[in-house]
Amino acid sequence: MKLKRLELENIRSYENVEVDFPDGSTLLSGDIGAGKTTILLAVEFALFGLQPGQRGNALLKNGKDFGKIILKFEVDGNDIVIERTLKRGKAISQDACSISINGEKQEISVTELKSRILNLLDYPKEFAKKQNLLYKFTVYTPQEEMKQIILQDSDTRINTLRHVFGIDKYKKILENVSVVASKLREEKRLKEGFIMGIEQDRGILLSKETELGKKKNDLILLENELQEKTKHREKINEEKNEVSKKIEEKHNLEKEIDKTKILLSTKNEGIESNRQKIARIEEQLKEISEIRFDEKDLDAIQNYIRARRQEKDKLTEENVNISSEISSLNLKSRESENVIDKLKVIEVCPTCLQDVNTSYKNNVLGKMNATIEDNAKKIKLLTERKNELALRNEEINREIVIKEKELQDLNLIKFKIDSSEEKQKQIKEIEDNSGSLRKDMQFLNSHLTSLRDNVFSLNKFQNYFDEKQKELDIALREEKIAEIKLAENRKEITLIEQYIGELNDKIKRAEEIKLQLNYLGELENWLSKKFVPLIEHTEKNVMIKLKVEFSRFFKEWFSMLVSDNFEVRLDDDFTPVIEQQDYDIEYNYLSGGERTAIALAYRLALNQVINSLMSKIKTRDLIILDEPTDGFSDAQLDKMRDVLQELNVSQLIIVSHERKVEDFVENVIKLRKENGLSKKF
Repeated sequence: MKLKRLELENIRSYENVEVDFPDGSTLLSGDIGAGKTTILLAVEFALFGLQPGQRGNALLKNGKDFGKIILKFEVDGNDIVIERTLKRGKAISQDACSISINGEKQEISVTELKSRILNLLDYPKEFAKKQNLLYKFTVYTPQEEMKQIILQDSDTRINTLRHVFGIDKYKKILENVSVVASKLREEKRLKEGFIMGIEQDRGILLSKETELGKKKNDLILLENELQEKTKHREKINEEKNEVSKKIEEKHNLEKEIDKTKILLSTKNEGIESNRQKIARIEEQLKEISEIRFDEKDLDAIQNYIRARRQEKDKLTEENVNISSEISSLNLKSRESENVIDKLKVIEVCPTCLQDVNTSYKNNVLGKMNATIEDNAKKIKLLTERKNELALRNEEINREIVIKEKELQDLNLIKFKIDSSEEKQKQIKEIEDNSGSLRKDMQFLNSHLTSLRDNVFSLNKFQNYFDEKQKELDIALREEKIAEIKLAENRKEITLIEQYIGELNDKIKRAEEIKLQLNYLGELENWLSKKFVPLIEHTEKNVMIKLKVEFSRFFKEWFSMLVSDNFEVRLDDDFTPVIEQQDYDIEYNYLSGGERTAIALAYRLALNQVINSLMSKIKTRDLIILDEPTDGFSDAQLDKMRDVLQELNVSQLIIVSHERKVEDFVENVIKLRKENGLSKKF
């Protein structure tokens, strides 16, 4: 990983600033409070965001509602740009963030961005939830925080280093083994409880198998009993069916008797109906014989009606002529009236164009009026004649109606007289039909007697049928009882077989659980006596190896910074031990420069150990030192040159207010604060 540029907007004491990071060693120089540490905090925030316990107001400039940090760096030849913003609301929070890889920008969440950064830096996944420990102890650790680690109690320090070294997994393994062992013991208790009654179940199984054998023997007997009951019931049913046929025959005969009675009644009603018909016809013949009828009377009436109709036709013709003449006279009168109306106003003759004098007009008008009066008289006479014709026509119509009624009566009498012979024939046909009906009745009476005799002979089968029905009911009940016993036996067999199956499954399961118990016991024994000691031994060896290597690096770096009259090493909990002339010296009794030397040596040794363990992480060629010479004497400052030359990294960034350090580095970025604002110059 190589830092290239950092852009700040409204971050702490900066309003707008751009800082370019060259290759090699670079010093961020400036007085205390100039804004050097802000640069380092901004780089950390850009990479990982706000850390647990860190507040946004530690970064956002006072009085500003918005802040932004853009960090450009390079990883494996890829250009990476990270942008994060801060926004002031009820609280200061991370507003938005994005990442660009080789110019391809993505807006993603805070969590996603941190995950992407860890992936780009090739940090182990288990460090995703461990704040920024790996970054802090390999790249950038504020000097005061390193001193705090040295001064922490041994348990806290050891646990912190376990996280950093990535070997807290051994402790986690042991904790998990303890949980697994507890679960195994609990599982063993449950399984032991399950197999406690296995011998009792074996005894129950034996008794149930014996009971099952008895039930199966009973099943054969019950099946035979049911078969016998069924055959007996079927035999009775067959006998009953034979009797039923006789009963059915009797019912059919009774139905035939009813039909015969109906036929006899119908025949008898037919004879009576024929007798009544003959009586009516004879009465009609008697009436006809008493009628006096003359054919001449019929002809006279017909001639009279014909004469009256001819007279009516003449009256109608005369009436038409009168109506036509009246219409003609009315037309002539209207024409004369029209001429009179025109003549009254005419002054010049339209034909000769001569003046029409008054005497001529009066002469013509007199003739026209005379014509109109004459026509009116004729119309009056004709109308009177027309009324006379209408009265006569009504009189003739009444006469014709009367005569037509008389003619109708005579025709009816003539019809009755003419139909007397036909009625004699009807009487003969009806008498013949009555004779045929009497013969049919004699046959039906004989057939009815025969049917009654046959029904009487079949009456005895009814009692026999009732007896068989009772026997059949008893046989059905016995068969049903046998079926119920058989079904109950089969159900009991099924339940016993099911129970035996469940017991077998339970016993089989218990046998399997026995094997599982043996396995669980062996597994618990292996975990407690073999696996746990192995993990503890492995962890101990790893920690010893780390301590030896860590102690060696620590001693080398410390010896470069402090005179040879001090001996340093690390004890088992990685606490620095400082000896002088075989006496242990407590950390608090050292000078400020010596304490800083111990913290710096510890920091550089820790960096080397972690990078050797995790050789693939992408930050191994980047180191940031924050005030590494705080409290150093001039002699120690001179030795710092050797330390920096010994650090074999591609990019080294140092924060210091010591002017002398400028001579030890390749690049210097100077910072200062004016009127409360930090600036680069």
